[in-house]
Amino acid sequence: MSDLRDNFARDDFARDDFDSPWKDAIEWYFPEFMQFFFADAYADIDWSRPVEFLDKELQQIVRDAEVGRRYADKLAKVWKKSGEEQWVLAHIEVQGDAEAEFDRRMYRYNYRLFDRYDRYVASFAVLSDSRATWRPGSFGYELWGSRIQFEFPIAKLSDYGERWIELEASDNPFATVVMAHLKALETRHNAAERHYWKFYLIRRLYERGYQRQDVLNLFHFIDWLMRLPEGLEQQLQAEVHQLEEERHMRYVTSFERFAKEEGREAGREEGREEGREEGREEGLQQGALRTLIRLLLHRFQELPEELPLRLQKLSLEQIEKLVDAALIVQTLTEFCALIPVPDDTPQSDSPS
Repeated sequence: MSDLRDNFARDDFARDDFDSPWKDAIEWYFPEFMQFFFADAYADIDWSRPVEFLDKELQQIVRDAEVGRRYADKLAKVWKKSGEEQWVLAHIEVQGDAEAEFDRRMYRYNYRLFDRYDRYVASFAVLSDSRATWRPGSFGYELWGSRIQFEFPIAKLSDYGERWIELEASDNPFATVVMAHLKALETRHNAAERHYWKFYLIRRLYERGYQRQDVLNLFHFIDWLMRLPEGLEQQLQAEVHQLEEERHMRYVTSFERFAKEEGREAGREEGREEGREEGREEGLQQGALRTLIRLLLHRFQELPEELPLRLQKLSLEQIEKLVDAALIVQTLTEFCALIPVPDDTPQSDSPS
């Protein structure tokens, strides 16, 4: 067991990326995000009007050199109940350490957005560092009677460790998000314990009665954060399969787990002496397939159950072309019309 823990801590957690799943979760559940972390602002927003994410506007004022890898920034346009248009800068600091310049950076983003677009901007920060005493939230300075004072609300994920019972009782998707994040950090050196909590959180999705798409979305978040060594991942897959069979809900089995199992099987082929080149090609094909399915789920939410099987029969080149197409098509019907017929598909007999 010690070897398993050492290998897990050294190899698996080092590759954990908390950025992408947080970005996805915020975009999928932005109202729930605001309600969970910043209830006062949530109460003043008119949620009957659509939220617009302003990724291009944010990119204009944030440079990669300043942001680094571990920030999941989202800029959204919302409307107040009074009818005023407002912008919300949700700055998510994930897997973060205490940073001396954090307040200054939050201020810089805020004033750059205000200066460039002439819009009032509300800034919020979610902090996942483990230093309980680090509580940023303001930046200011004074010089010769000229004074600047900038303040912004924060949410500290470590504070929720003592509120586990509240998280368990909540139906807000971000209760699950926070639980997964906390357990991912707590179990970073213990693969067996992570396996236990990962399955616990997945099972909870079904027990709480989430809709099918919510199960898929939150499974995506949990699975990304809580990576497991190969053996425990296979065991988890079997447990999830049994869970879905018992509940007659083949949600994960149909999509996310399908792509993952196929991709891992192809990856194992790469390491075998015989057929190594074919295994490498298949591994690339399955990796592209998993990317395509996740992209389609993100864009269209609901997918036909037979779609992964159709895509599985395509070549790497065909799948890569469909990834590009999935970014620009307007409807799932339009996308499906672009799927080529695989070479081994039986052709209907010509009439005599």
